[in-house]
Amino acid sequence: MKLLPLLPLLLVMTTVLVSGCNDVSQSEKRLVIKDSLQVGFIWPAHPVGFAMITESPHQYIAYYDSNRVMTVAHRELGSDNWEKRRLNEKIGWDTHNYIAMALDSKGYLHISGNMHVDTLVYFQSADPYDIQSLERVHALTGEQEDRVTYPEFFEGPRGDLIFTYRDGGSGRGNQIYNRYDPGTGKWKRLIDEPLVDGQGEMNAYLHGPVLGPDDYYHLIWVWRDTPDAATNHDISYAKSRDLVHWQKSDGSDQPLPITIDNGEIIDAVPAGGGMLNGNTVIGFDHQDRPVVTYHKFDAEGRTQVYNARREENGWQIYQATGWDFRWDFGGRGSINNRVGVYPVQPEGDQLVQRFWIDTVGVQRYALDKSDLKAVEQLRADHTYPAYLDGVRADHPEMRVNMVTDKIDGEEYYLLRWESLNRNRDRPREAPVPAARPLELYHVVKE
Repeated sequence: MKLLPLLPLLLVMTTVLVSGCNDVSQSEKRLVIKDSLQVGFIWPAHPVGFAMITESPHQYIAYYDSNRVMTVAHRELGSDNWEKRRLNEKIGWDTHNYIAMALDSKGYLHISGNMHVDTLVYFQSADPYDIQSLERVHALTGEQEDRVTYPEFFEGPRGDLIFTYRDGGSGRGNQIYNRYDPGTGKWKRLIDEPLVDGQGEMNAYLHGPVLGPDDYYHLIWVWRDTPDAATNHDISYAKSRDLVHWQKSDGSDQPLPITIDNGEIIDAVPAGGGMLNGNTVIGFDHQDRPVVTYHKFDAEGRTQVYNARREENGWQIYQATGWDFRWDFGGRGSINNRVGVYPVQPEGDQLVQRFWIDTVGVQRYALDKSDLKAVEQLRADHTYPAYLDGVRADHPEMRVNMVTDKIDGEEYYLLRWESLNRNRDRPREAPVPAARPLELYHVVKE
């Protein structure tokens, strides 16, 4: 089964390095563009996430074309010719309305997107690998499918296809999980009740489940009270081996549905405390202990990144950065990030973490293994050729967006397009920029 998990839109900025960074090893390989191909043209007036799947010999790309219509492109690897299918879905101005896509174990294509508290939008192919046979599916289980946001496909512990989404709105929502049966071609609930339930007073913004090196699925979330982005609070945690039976970090049973009252809170950050949904991630240290990364205000009111690690005596919270600015965000709609966080991960003997700041770009640091503080800035490791980073459109507000689909450690495909930045999901005044190309790059390490 080939899946495209939820991929956040990456607004790429130029990386700036400071003096004193470690030199690149002579044995480090270069990233080289092996070949490139134009997929089509897109509408660039605001960013929204596209999807890509590569399963040899097939490659699929789902995007909104220059007329804002949801489009699926397919080719066989090695071919320059795209077969396309335009679906009966047209995007407005909402950056939430990204596209999610998956191939199930029998080669049937599943697509969902263009929803922000909307009736379920779902397409499935009637024939394996065939985009021309894509048909609208009006119901999966038929329950809680009229206020859908944040569709995501991922692979379950038995290799089964899982589809999750939020039912309800910001501040009033539940998280639903469905499992696909390839034998019958039908969906059913993975669990009979919502996994996380805001009880009509809040909703959870989740990151994960992430399969860890300990064979547990790890899930984190922040609770949010209203559509105001400043009302995120109480970063929380649960884990499971089968996505059905859940535990707290100490191994005790986690009752379902998980609520603010019965869930495990890692850090009781208050509303207005500088924490943002979508900026929380899970990593692991050399001992396979989960490390949860997020940002909040410090005692002086500055924005800082924090790492919380599950240790013998519970969650220990460590401040990783020493920044001197405050990102004071809030309000409705999609906001433009000033800060981005990446998971803690071992790299050889070092524990490494990356941070992104809008004025600087991505910075890479070695952490002190005891207190998880950034102690040594390392040379930034580019995950794509620098050539792809620069904006080509003659417009001062244009940004670069990228999505990757890994083949293996030595090569991958990268989808690149340019758009204006977020606009709180509101229409822009005319004129908007002309259509921009959607480009596919095959990147290899040499």
